[in-house]
Amino acid sequence: MNGRQRRVLGALALMALVGCGNSAEDRVGEGGSIEIDGSSTVFPITEAVAEEFMIETGGEVRVTVALSGTGGGFRRFCAGETQISNASRPISEEEVQACAAAGVEYLELPVAYDGLALVVNPANTFAECLTLDELRRIWEPGSTVQRWAQVREGWPDQPLRLYGPGTNSGTFDYFTEEVAGETGASRSDYTASEDDNVLVQGVSGDVNALGYFGFAYYAENQDRLKLLGVDGGGGCVSPNAETIASGEYSPLSRPLLIYVNRGALANPPVRAFVEFYLATAPELADDVGYVPLEASRYEDARSALAQATNG
Repeated sequence: MNGRQRRVLGALALMALVGCGNSAEDRVGEGGSIEIDGSSTVFPITEAVAEEFMIETGGEVRVTVALSGTGGGFRRFCAGETQISNASRPISEEEVQACAAAGVEYLELPVAYDGLALVVNPANTFAECLTLDELRRIWEPGSTVQRWAQVREGWPDQPLRLYGPGTNSGTFDYFTEEVAGETGASRSDYTASEDDNVLVQGVSGDVNALGYFGFAYYAENQDRLKLLGVDGGGGCVSPNAETIASGEYSPLSRPLLIYVNRGALANPPVRAFVEFYLATAPELADDVGYVPLEASRYEDARSALAQATNG
């Protein structure tokens, strides 16, 4: 038995102690399928939970996890096409209205903390930290910064090639709001993808690259990337488990969320999966490079789930 399996068994024991009933396999009834879409940032932890859940249920429930970005996921979720949506930002007012128009009621549940990672190619020997003002000048709409020498005096006169999430990404929304001061405010002349693995590949293969994406993708690929710190006004801070959880890595740390269709919770496999998610998230978050929430926040989430399913 490996470490993850031992931790999952421990989480299942916790589920029983807190009143979630018997094993996931016992609660799913005759089985079924669950479809999830949304944030590529939240994808790794949801995928890990789905894999363990399908093992625990003996293959009785098939869980499919896609990654069309937070915005793409909400479009499918509010259309009733998915039971659960991964999100790296809160649902927008426009998306709230779309769900309401379609009669989709939902439950918002936090599952972990994440920080945005600023990364360059390992061959970059000069950049160690960027200030928020430098990030704004690089990424703001209409930016004329095209070379590293324009970012900071003394840096080499080499091309600056940018990589980042596409406009359907919650990471894009979060970054642009915190850096440019307005959601969606970004230059468009950069290599964009909703799949963070594509961005990792791009930065790792380009000596003049600068990119950003979820910290978990840096953690999985740190042998191929160089991590930069961020100076939000109080000195340079690098993202790690401690600085992300404490909020010291400001303003580029945030909670990760899942949205669950309340109507779908009447389906035993969906309810069992969400219960399993909240029970295993603290350990699986750590496994895939995220930072677990405080125990009290998971308890609050379990209480909200219980109220939604028993109300």
